[in-house]
Amino acid sequence: MTDPKRDLIRHTLATLAYRAEKTLRSAPPDFSTYSAGPGTRTPGDIFAHVGDLFDWAFWLCQGEHRWAASAPLPWDAEVDRFFAAIRRLDDRLASDTPLGCPVENLFQGPIADSLTHIGQLAMLRRMAGTPVRGENYFRADIVAGRVGPEQSSARVEFD
Repeated sequence: MTDPKRDLIRHTLATLAYRAEKTLRSAPPDFSTYSAGPGTRTPGDIFAHVGDLFDWAFWLCQGEHRWAASAPLPWDAEVDRFFAAIRRLDDRLASDTPLGCPVENLFQGPIADSLTHIGQLAMLRRMAGTPVRGENYFRADIVAGRVGPEQSSARVEFD
């Protein structure tokens, strides 16, 4: 028997992976160091933080409040880290092992924060002159468990 709360969180993770993959696809080579202005975080800084959020979420599921802030890796390594971390969390949520934290707290903390940051990356793509095309995400082919870079190519995009 499945847990509807875990199912919703897993669908949320698949949605995050879908939107992240779309935002990362075809990003220019220098995107990770783009600066919107003095005192702002670069996409590399933001994406390292997103990886930290998913590591933290995994540990929260284990019943541990373990946080570590990482320095940004080279962009491709950071992308690999993101998809590995979201996969590890999704695998943990797909298991029958009891969670070490309430699902609601998992959502309101690291997962909601990561939604914000993926949106920031999309906005920074536009500011950097390489915008991500808009899409009808309601119609997107998003499936719980599909949390890697291999996302559906069926898109309902618009300008």
